[in-house]
Parts: sequence; C-alpha cells; structure tokens
Amino acid sequence: MYQKAEERGNNKYHYLIENIRSNGRWKKIKIYLGSNLSEKEVNELILKKKCMLEEKVRIFREAEDPLLTLISDEDITSLERIKKEYSKYKKTLDEFSEKKYYEWFITEFTYNTNAIEGSTLSLLDTKLILHDKIAPKDKSIKEVYEVQNHKDAFDFMISYKGSLTKRFILVIHKKLMHNILWKYAGVFRDVQVRIVGVDKNLPKHSQVPIEFKKLMKWYAHNKNRYHPVTLASYFHVAFESIHPFRDGNGRVGRLVSNYILKDSGFPMIDIKYNDRRRYYESLQEADKGNLKPMIDLVTKCIIESWENIKG
Repeated sequence: MYQKAEERGNNKYHYLIENIRSNGRWKKIKIYLGSNLSEKEVNELILKKKCMLEEKVRIFREAEDPLLTLISDEDITSLERIKKEYSKYKKTLDEFSEKKYYEWFITEFTYNTNAIEGSTLSLLDTKLILHDKIAPKDKSIKEVYEVQNHKDAFDFMISYKGSLTKRFILVIHKKLMHNILWKYAGVFRDVQVRIVGVDKNLPKHSQVPIEFKKLMKWYAHNKNRYHPVTLASYFHVAFESIHPFRDGNGRVGRLVSNYILKDSGFPMIDIKYNDRRRYYESLQEADKGNLKPMIDLVTKCIIESWENIKG
C-alpha cells in the first residue's frame, strides 16, 4: 500500500494504492484522497481511508476468487502466530517429551478418526492396542487391525519428506487397509459406492482416475496460492467427493489433510468424535459450494491442538 500523486494541468491528485496480482497481471486498486493536499493532509487522509482501500481490495479478491477470502484477517493473524510459536516450541523439545506427545496424539487421533467411521473401540482400547499390545477380547479383529494400520499409515505420513502425490496417497491407503481390504488396499475402487446417510451421487468408478488426476493438478497449481488451511480444507472435501477407494476414504482424507498442515509448519489436527456432526455438516455445506464451515472447523482444531501442545 502506498500513496501516489498524479499531476494533471495545474492540479495534483492524490491516491492511496495497492498493487495486487490478478490472472498473472498486476492491477492497481485505488482510493482517491483529494487534490492539491499538503503532506500533513495526505497523511491524515491515509489513516482515515486505509480501511476503505483494504475493503475494496477484499471485495475485488472475493469476486475474483472466493477461496482467497474465506479465512478472516483475525484468524490468519492467529494462525500465523501459532505457526511461529509452534516452530520455536519444536526446537526446545527433548527426545522424551517428543515421544510422550507422539504417543498421546497418535492415540487420540487414531481413536477419533476410527470412531467417526463407526469403530466401537474406546480410547482405552486404542491405547492398549497401540502401546501395550493388548487386544480387547470382545472386539473384532478388523477393529484391532484398523488401530494398528492407522498407526502405520500415520508413521509413514509424518516421516514422508516428498511432495503430495498419487503414489503417496495410495501407499497411505495400502497401509491403512492392510489385512482389511486385501487386494483392494492401495488401489482405486472398481465398484460404485455410496455414503450412508448422505444424498449424494459419487463419481462412477471409471471416472475416479480422471477426477483424482484433476484434483492433484489443482493442488499442484494452487499449493502456493492459498493459505494452507484453505488448501487442506479444499483438498479434503474434494477428495471425499471423489471417494476414490472402496473403504477408508475419510481416514485417508484426514491423514492427507494433516500432511498438508504439517508440511506447511502448522500443528496437526484431530477432529474429535464429539465434533462429528459439525464435521459431516461441513462436508455437506462444501458440496453446496460453501467451504467456510470446513475452514472454520480446521482453524478451530489447529487452535485446540496448539493449546494441547502448550499444556
């Protein structure tokens, strides 16, 4: 944002200007301050009209691309503060503290993400399977595998150093569905599937590779354009709309969202089982073209995650 005076005839006209990039070109957004002003008058008017220019820029950006304005300036400030503090915090962690946090998070995350998908295992059951290698006698072997496999997929995700690719997502699914979907683990579905309780037509299985490729191209093109929270939220709802696998789509989607946030320097999130209604409603709103509820939920979860990390 800067001030510029333009001379026309005997008069000098003053503007407050911000340059923004639009469709690969720079565009000037202006607010008129007045003519033949003193330096003091210009400075006073800048203070008064700065908010008007910011609003004009916001309206322009929203009209050009709504995804650029779905996170409020207040939330962006909070998120960037968390990112900065989280980066400093990680540098202070000793090996013992890092291990304890990992054990706590993987237990909570595994419990909640499986519970959202219908698992009957409790948080204690999950802890016993993960850390004590004790399987509950009254639960199915499938539910035990779901816990063990989720940890394997999570460990792969947090250790992965490459880009978000098709192969990365297929490996996550293969680890997640090992000994559950057998030959269908790590491969796109070859049947039509439906989401129980949701009136939605998913792509035919023949369209899955095409739709998935479009999503990956979108991500590659926009990963530096949008805020990571917007990126993770959009990718998640688009991924769930494709539903590329026979089963495990929600769990894979939440793992990939965490990869995007982690890769951007933010704390990973854990959507709680108790928040599942809000989560489902956010997915439904996104299907109608409204991504804001999902972005708000992801923002809330990042804030909660950071509060848990700080203690």
